[in-house]
Amino acid sequence: MPLILGTNSIKDTGYDVDNSCRFNDGDSAYMHKTFGTGGSTTAWTMSMWVKRGVLGTDQRVFSCDDSSDGDPDNYWRFKSDDTLQVNIYNSSAIGNLVTNRKFRDCSSWYHVCVIWKSGDSTSTDRLQLWVNGTRETSFSATTFPSQNANSITASQVIAVGRRNYAGEQHFDGYLAEVVFLDGVTASPVDTLGEFDSDSPTIFKPKDPSGLSFGSTGFYLDFEDSANLGNDANGGTDLTEVNLAATDQATDTPTNNFATMNPLSLRTNAASVITLSEGNLKAAAGSGSTSWLTRYAFSNIGVSAGKWWVEIKCVDSGASNQFYLGIVTNPETKTWDSAMGDLSGAWGYYSNDGSIYHSGSHTGGTKVPYGDGDFVGIALDCDNGTVQFYKDGAVSSDQVTGLSTTADWFFALDGYAAIDAEFNFGSPIYSISSGNADDNGYGNFEHAPPSGFLALCTKNLGSDGG
Repeated sequence: MPLILGTNSIKDTGYDVDNSCRFNDGDSAYMHKTFGTGGSTTAWTMSMWVKRGVLGTDQRVFSCDDSSDGDPDNYWRFKSDDTLQVNIYNSSAIGNLVTNRKFRDCSSWYHVCVIWKSGDSTSTDRLQLWVNGTRETSFSATTFPSQNANSITASQVIAVGRRNYAGEQHFDGYLAEVVFLDGVTASPVDTLGEFDSDSPTIFKPKDPSGLSFGSTGFYLDFEDSANLGNDANGGTDLTEVNLAATDQATDTPTNNFATMNPLSLRTNAASVITLSEGNLKAAAGSGSTSWLTRYAFSNIGVSAGKWWVEIKCVDSGASNQFYLGIVTNPETKTWDSAMGDLSGAWGYYSNDGSIYHSGSHTGGTKVPYGDGDFVGIALDCDNGTVQFYKDGAVSSDQVTGLSTTADWFFALDGYAAIDAEFNFGSPIYSISSGNADDNGYGNFEHAPPSGFLALCTKNLGSDGG
């Protein structure tokens, strides 16, 4: 499970994206508005930054269709095989691209840009797909439009996060810097983003506010939590559906926060752990009472620095039995025991408040926790210690002697029905107080101990990892 850094977020980028919007497919969340008159049908650019949450399902990120019968239909989506498709459809496919490569990284941000310029004299330039500043050229299916073919029309409905017709294929994950340029075919390089001069393979955002948006273009920066569909360019706002203020996130392409990793879940046959809400909510059903293979792990591991994670215990189950803690190198182990029984893990046990390791309580203070409580974990990789907290107060004796060279991951292990919400600094729950780390990053219900930081790439770049 490698450490993955998202775009150029480990140093000063020159332009910082402050917010993204979290779309949870279980909520059927999306935004929409009617395209309107005056827009170009032969030239436009659709650009956005995307961090995926769920794999293996059809998910439309951008769609513009006739909501009454789905024809015409213009969209780009992740297909169920995790390839990326752009399709411009009017009774038949007049433009269609399906990539050969798959997009299965839920830890990093992708920049996706679709350019429609059907007036171009070169047929293969009339429909373009760019990812992270590089034009895609390897496709399993291609259809290029005839010259001056029409795409979006005034009566169609633009949707961000689903297909309008039939209300299906909802997107799950994070979106940032959503830009639609009407009548403008802008190259993503040097216009919507740029390659870093020091790290030329890293593509990073540029401020789009000075671009020409045309009569129906729009720009979603998600900076107003009370109006996430606000068009920062000044046009008609998009209407939000099943989105709340807590869906505004600070996890962005210029500061990528850790989440739980959907690719490393360990589940038993009777009851699986599922992730939702941008992979920050971990839940398991009550179909089994077994510790075995019911783990969720963070997607970023650390071996240096001091790190603070806060977890809200939503439902500890009827038996109030689960662990929150840290583990080493989870991809290299067979997780055939409860977290507290493993030699490579330290788990804070909800039922009796013990800190268990290798099947034994480590001794000292015991403070149980349950529904509504906040558990904090302060991991000091430099000095090999971990301290657990309940509702902002120390709840255990400090564990010492941890390896200072191992990769450590934050983890959950559950016995029966459980529900926990992880906060690495960009929370999914409402914060009543608001506390950042010493570098000014993150938003926590309880203040991190001095020197302990939110697990995000800005901090990883400056303070280790």
